[in-house]
Amino acid sequence: MNMTGGQALVQQLLREGVTDIFGIPGVQLDWAVEALRQESERIRYWVPRHEQATAYMADGYARTTGRIGVSMVVPGPGLLNAMAGLSTAYACNSRVLAISGNIHSSGVGRGYGLLHEIPNQTQVLASVTKWQGNAATPQAIPALVREAVKQLRSGRPRPVGIEISHDLLSASADIALIDPPAGEDDAGRVRPDQAAIEKAAALLEGARFPVIYAGGGVLAAGASDALRRCAEKLQAPVVLDDNAQGALSSRHPLALNTLGGRAVFPHADVVLVVGSRFLDIMQPAPSWPAAGIRYIYLNADAADWSAPRAPGLGIAGDARLGLDALSDALSATHRTPPADLEVVRAWAQRQADEIEPQSAYTRALRNAIPDDGILVNELTQVGYFARLMYPVYQPGTFVTPGYQGTLGYGFATALGAAAGNPGRAVVSINGDGGFGWNMQELATARKYGMGLVTVVFNDGHFGNVRTIQKQTFGENIAVELCNPHFDRLAAAFDLDFERVRNPAELEGAVRNAIAARAPVVIEAQVGEMPSPWHLFRLKAPLKLAGREAPPNPLGEPAKAA
Repeated sequence: MNMTGGQALVQQLLREGVTDIFGIPGVQLDWAVEALRQESERIRYWVPRHEQATAYMADGYARTTGRIGVSMVVPGPGLLNAMAGLSTAYACNSRVLAISGNIHSSGVGRGYGLLHEIPNQTQVLASVTKWQGNAATPQAIPALVREAVKQLRSGRPRPVGIEISHDLLSASADIALIDPPAGEDDAGRVRPDQAAIEKAAALLEGARFPVIYAGGGVLAAGASDALRRCAEKLQAPVVLDDNAQGALSSRHPLALNTLGGRAVFPHADVVLVVGSRFLDIMQPAPSWPAAGIRYIYLNADAADWSAPRAPGLGIAGDARLGLDALSDALSATHRTPPADLEVVRAWAQRQADEIEPQSAYTRALRNAIPDDGILVNELTQVGYFARLMYPVYQPGTFVTPGYQGTLGYGFATALGAAAGNPGRAVVSINGDGGFGWNMQELATARKYGMGLVTVVFNDGHFGNVRTIQKQTFGENIAVELCNPHFDRLAAAFDLDFERVRNPAELEGAVRNAIAARAPVVIEAQVGEMPSPWHLFRLKAPLKLAGREAPPNPLGEPAKAA
């Protein structure tokens, strides 16, 4: 049918099942935005106050709904502003479709100095996407969108990007739309080799003390049920890294956090690593010591089991398909857990309980937020502690920035989670430093009446930087903040506000805010907090209030034969 390139873009997105787009209008996108207006009954156009937020919102939407998150910005500065959000989505295996406008098609790559032109825009977009494409004609737009969605649903889930010049969006032509094939998501998953699965099953069945280490790829693959089934058949402890929280409920008797993992790993003889990079976050070295352990790596990306990781059996496969295949290959024997994991959990909890007030604030949040409520974590002192000790009961209810560690990502990401999950509790926790990145998006919460609870822990500093500087140099520099009066800031956006001074008050305030189902800002006034880093930096010695931690609750590990 005859339509503009902008209409072709929107119509093909609708065929792909897209119902929400996060973007900011601009001259190179006018014809796409007009097409969105024409279809406003079928597709929602969410407009924040900064391009940065478009990518963060698309990421939060994608990771908490399982649907594709779409960001749309103008070229040049618009795309550059969205890059931090796309880099976070890339680190977290998030299915984000980044749509960028472009300058006039005849000027691309020629350096004419057209509006919003930057050199090598395609290469810029390629740095934070696994695939990118350009439309050469208006007629090519549906196929471009179709291929982008196919790429999103194939292999390792990561963002993809497309660019469309503004003259192609405004041009009219006879354009054919494309119907997506049925079952594309499963068809695009990496299927594991059955021979490798059988080798892995034999190793695990013969293990004295098998352990499963699960990463964020388990959540990205929707493999929670498959993980539970495999773990229960093996009766193996499951160590969930920061990015896998919720892949197995914290209530499950086999679930451990990484602090508990410190107790079981020295005893393990076979470890199945699934959906994890399995590297230290600060240096290119394995996450866990390798002596005496045989490793099995199940990952859609073969790069994630190569050196510097310890050698092992590598299985190229989607986490869900691989875990299901492993469960089927394991014999139906009645195993018993290799250790008393309740003892391990109590051992870990005793150490964590000494980190105050972070421990009490984390308990307050968990008490106030329903099981299916979403907590978007941030790089704040309570947030660091929550990565380890906040119990998570369902997939997609605990959101982190992954290895990207993107300060300031959380509030805007939570807006995307709220957009995609109307009626569910969504809580964003922030430090006063990181909140400054996107505090203007309070306007977005107000504009759309999002039931988002925003907590700002205010200590007047970049708290983590202050702690590290003091420990390393004995002095601080450039860590003091000049903050707004947060009550006045909330009032300026016509939002409800509450100030709390302790964990009990925070718990009550969050409960009330969730019940109100309206955007609320809560300021938690806090002081300097102790560092929790020794609890989850694996190469740091454990300690309790300055003394050595209690010995491994499972005793000395057995020596390898």
